[in-house]
Amino acid sequence: MTDHTSPALTTALAYHDAWTSKDLEKAMTYIADDIVCDAPAGRIEGAEAYRAFLEPFAQTLLSSKMIAAFGDEETALVMYDTESIPVPSAPGAECVTVTNGKITYSRFLFDRAPFMAAAQAAS
Repeated sequence: MTDHTSPALTTALAYHDAWTSKDLEKAMTYIADDIVCDAPAGRIEGAEAYRAFLEPFAQTLLSSKMIAAFGDEETALVMYDTESIPVPSAPGAECVTVTNGKITYSRFLFDRAPFMAAAQAAS
């Protein structure tokens, strides 16, 4: 379910479409230089650090299926399921704050259990 009348959601979906298509250059055009991201591994600050966080996973991504997306003027929430080389299903969600068309804050959540199980099976 999506509502394309939300400015924040429009930005969040464009960003999501770019990184899930492995177009990191385009994806980063939606990220503010001073982004702050709170992720399961801790806080990430700045666009360079954010790209370094996102790029390794994006490179292993095979597909992404949108579950739901909602937004208003400044905030958007997207929830999706990803298929990647290491795991067939790993749900994730991002709640972002958008200012002037750029994501300035992201609360990034994903299920770490499938990745831990894959790592354990590989060892």
